Amino acid sequence: MGDAEYMKYKDPKQPINTRINDLIGRMTLAEKIGQMTQIERQVASPDVMKKYFIGSILSGGGSVPAPQASPSIWVNMVNEFQKGSLSTRLGIPMIYGIDAVHGNNNVYNATLFPHNIGLGATRDPDLIKRIGEATALEVRATGIQYTFAPCIAVCRDPRWGRCYESYSEDHTVVQQMTDIILGLQGEIPVNHTKGVPYVAGKDKVAACAKHFVGDGGTQNGINENNTIVDQHGLLSIHMPPYYDSIIKGVATIMVSYSSLNGVKMHSNHDLVTGYLKSKLHFRGFVISDWLGIDRITSPPGANYTYSVQAGINAGIDMVMVPYNYTDYIDDLTSLVQKGIVNMSRIDDAVRRILRVKFTMGLFENPLADLSFADQLGKKEHRELAREAVRKSLVLLKNGNSPNQQFLPLPKKARRILVAGSHASNLGYQCGGWSIQWMGGSGDITTGTTILDAIKSTVADSMPVVYSENPDDSFMKHNDFSFAIVVVGEAPYSETVGDSTDLTILDPGPDTIRTVCSAVKCAVVIVSGRPVVIEPYVPLMEALVAAWLPGTEGQGVADVLFGDYGFTGKLPRTWFKSVDQLPMNVGDPHYDPLYPYGFGLTINSSLPGFSGVDSLGDTKQRVKYVLLCCLLSLILINDLVIGILQHPAALL
Repeated sequence: MGDAEYMKYKDPKQPINTRINDLIGRMTLAEKIGQMTQIERQVASPDVMKKYFIGSILSGGGSVPAPQASPSIWVNMVNEFQKGSLSTRLGIPMIYGIDAVHGNNNVYNATLFPHNIGLGATRDPDLIKRIGEATALEVRATGIQYTFAPCIAVCRDPRWGRCYESYSEDHTVVQQMTDIILGLQGEIPVNHTKGVPYVAGKDKVAACAKHFVGDGGTQNGINENNTIVDQHGLLSIHMPPYYDSIIKGVATIMVSYSSLNGVKMHSNHDLVTGYLKSKLHFRGFVISDWLGIDRITSPPGANYTYSVQAGINAGIDMVMVPYNYTDYIDDLTSLVQKGIVNMSRIDDAVRRILRVKFTMGLFENPLADLSFADQLGKKEHRELAREAVRKSLVLLKNGNSPNQQFLPLPKKARRILVAGSHASNLGYQCGGWSIQWMGGSGDITTGTTILDAIKSTVADSMPVVYSENPDDSFMKHNDFSFAIVVVGEAPYSETVGDSTDLTILDPGPDTIRTVCSAVKCAVVIVSGRPVVIEPYVPLMEALVAAWLPGTEGQGVADVLFGDYGFTGKLPRTWFKSVDQLPMNVGDPHYDPLYPYGFGLTINSSLPGFSGVDSLGDTKQRVKYVLLCCLLSLILINDLVIGILQHPAALL
């Protein structure tokens, strides 16, 4: 009797492949196709999960159970859906995915880290790994087990609306930053089989390398456009981050909306199955993008049955439907019954999905609890984000000659002005993919604006005056010691962010002209990419690229006022004019305003220095002092020995 009820797939002591084979052998076609289906939470319910055997749910950008929902509301929602899955005949748990691309960014009160372009400026893989660890905990705080991150696009044209999701124009930097996978999923064990997904346990989440492949190389930087590149360009620029991600055990890979040499990636069998699965031995599952298979045809959805056929046969394992799941399930079922999609292709997809679920312990721990609730937005994570902001800042100009530094700014002065559209706007400094898909303006979540950070950094006795866009009269009638102007781009995501002119938000240019013509000023640019700034550089004393720093604006003030040094280096070329684009380091006619890798440090030996060197944090400064002492002792020792050996030298 006991033997008859024993199911190997339910036994965690069994090898994963044994469990997979046992479970697949028990599954009907409907149960298999259900596993290959990912639906949006708005159309999900416990009954839907049970009836259609749905394998996965997602929250699209801004899709939340309630405004400002607490961890308990999230956990209860995820568990309700999960109970529906567990009540099916075989009890296969679903996996819930969310775009936690710079922290758990859909969730109110989460720590929002700098977007990837800023992290690329740090050149610090260890920092990025720690951000992955913190993000995993904040995602688990909401009961979610899967994030659609990291984006490992190599953005070759800043006109692309997703450029801030790319760490760099240089694939070697992007490759280094794939260490975030080790933070999200856990360090892979020694002798782990290459290509097999690895997720360490309840405090980790499944990651997703995206968007396979060439999404950052589309013509003219147009989102979802065609990437024209030869084999060498593809393998040397766009593919390398995938090698690293696979070696680091990434659980899933998302296919790009874009085309490669005219072939839609969602239907590209040669690259998805032939290269990714067969040549690179990727053993996790391949997921479509949102409505990705619909867009195989032009216009999207023109022949949905063909799209399902082309996408699944190309090698996509799980389809982000996300709404009309019955159409997808019916079409795929029919295609299998007619032999147009082979059963072996279905089994391959389900095997990969189950491998991830078994690997991450989802069968043993399908239900979330509130044990991670205190991780959301916790102090240590905000301190980590603040550190990331400090290290991401790039100093592009400091004074009008090498001997006339303007930064760091003094904490004591008669009176200072803070101006600009981005100085007191948390939503603007977070950018897109922040609470809403497109981001927002104002107090979208909890955090520290750059203005508040400045106020908390300067001496209590120093008046800080804020004026978003002061006019000439205001400047004339106020006597300021110096000004900080914070301007940049409004938030955007994806295609909405595509831009041919790359200008900063009005009235930013006027604010720079008005303020910097009247008083010495430092300009801070808050943007997802290099923007047109060359015409205004002569007006300003200092220029800082702050990218999209996220919720912890204090990191900006930390460096402006000299508590820490500037260490960031440009992760991408800063153009003079958009007419030069695309322009990347190594191009024959490379003539940038600031080259790739550029980033000034502060020279602490110059007169007027505020007393903090450019070596960064306190630990580094202590090391530096100790090193100087050690060198001094060595010199004194050598001198004494020299005198003892040659006493006549003293005469």
